[in-house]
Amino acid sequence: MEPNIAYIGNLIGDTARSKMLTALMSGKALTATELSLEADITPQTASSHLMKLVEGELLVVRKQGRHKYFQLRNIQVAELIEQMLNISVSVSSPKISTGPRNERLRKSRICYDHLAGELGVKLFDALVDNGWLIENSTEIILTKTGQKFFSNIGVDFSSFKNRSRPICKACLDWSERRSHLAGSLGKWVLDDAMNRNWATQDLDSRVIQFTPQGLSAFTKRYGI
Repeated sequence: MEPNIAYIGNLIGDTARSKMLTALMSGKALTATELSLEADITPQTASSHLMKLVEGELLVVRKQGRHKYFQLRNIQVAELIEQMLNISVSVSSPKISTGPRNERLRKSRICYDHLAGELGVKLFDALVDNGWLIENSTEIILTKTGQKFFSNIGVDFSSFKNRSRPICKACLDWSERRSHLAGSLGKWVLDDAMNRNWATQDLDSRVIQFTPQGLSAFTKRYGI
């Protein structure tokens, strides 16, 4: 089967769909409602457009609880949209605000039992950049160098074997709409930071507060 440029061009060329694709260039995953506001169409119409983009393999759907989030399928799609943005300077995409308004919650908070927020996403990115984790569309893989790194800083992987949860898992961040680290390893990272008194959780909120010295030690350890 020969490549069908016209099919992809038609998917991107629709005004509403192009606005939604442009909004997703932020790297965040967005809901149909959020994308309908960006495209100035109804949520029902947005859902129809989004299904076409998913079927055309330009977008993927991520489920988090009862919600569905849409994001660009891969870096190749993002590069295509970026090139079109460079060519057509008239296309713009206002920033969509997501997550809590509280700046402390946005910076770092607990997500069930692991670190979330801006710092959680930076941690995840650093683990991938350092070659300790590999992220693909279906799973998160802990590399051999990653296992060696975590073993050297105190992780006992044998303690994870009898647990039903995965060792590492990507969790879609509420505010950043990008992945942070969950699973047994994500829990260990947060527990370790708190056991070392690098960070504490607020008594009346989900805020994780790092001390200046603790934040310095944490970012140095994980190469953030």
